[in-house]
Amino acid sequence: MRQYETMYILKPDLEAEQIKELVEKYQSLVTEHGGQIDQLQEIGKRRLAYEINRYREGYYVLMQFSADTDFTRELERMLRLEDKVIRYLTVRLGE
Repeated sequence: MRQYETMYILKPDLEAEQIKELVEKYQSLVTEHGGQIDQLQEIGKRRLAYEINRYREGYYVLMQFSADTDFTRELERMLRLEDKVIRYLTVRLGE
């Protein structure tokens, strides 16, 4: 298993319950596929560097996890399909 870090930005107009559901959804997705959450940091609402889909702010979530290499494709597919996610980025952490 390798270590990865995924940061995703949620729409700023979501309610706290919706944000909590999405964060738990992606946490459970990692654990269901045999991965392990190393660190989860909800950074909160921040101003974006540039406007994305008419949004000037976003709710940032940083998730560090260990998982198999095939899982990252599935995670990014799920993030891409979710309408409430503005942007996401997954990187492999150094050895």
